Amino acid sequence: MQIESPDPWPLLESRPGPGLVIFRVRTDLLRNPRTGVAMERLVLETPDWVNVVALTPERQLVLVRQFRFGVSEVTTEIPGGVIDPGESHRAAAERELREETGYTAPRWTYLGSVLSNPAFQTNRCHHWLAEDAVLSHPIDPDPGEDLRVGTASLDEVKAAIARGEIAHSLVITALSRILDLRS
Repeated sequence: MQIESPDPWPLLESRPGPGLVIFRVRTDLLRNPRTGVAMERLVLETPDWVNVVALTPERQLVLVRQFRFGVSEVTTEIPGGVIDPGESHRAAAERELREETGYTAPRWTYLGSVLSNPAFQTNRCHHWLAEDAVLSHPIDPDPGEDLRVGTASLDEVKAAIARGEIAHSLVITALSRILDLRS
């Protein structure tokens, strides 16, 4: 699998604080029905997301590489992102594929959704399959993105998952809808 890596983003400063760009913090006070003890629990109110499994007419998977701030690493993923207010998850999937990769596709199939992290997040991640995807536009990343785009065969992708080179859990759940990932 050959996809160029963007450079890591150097850390210039780190400050504690809310920085609530993609979520709102909520604290709930709940009573444990087993113990009767009242407990505060942190909840992140987060918008729903989409992930796109995009296959070219040659059945190559469209991939992106980008620096991820949480792990301070460049990761290999499928296109995806936050659903804008008032936008359907299908429309968000089409938009994210076009913006992040320049690809568009005529055939779309909904692959279902997963709970991103139900321990403290409110959102779902919707998975879409885009078939016969072709490069039709220049990429148009968000200001906070620096993306590289490439393709790989499904066998290469399965091997990359097995080696831990593709490790984003929501990406793997989307890919599991079309791949047999058992080793």
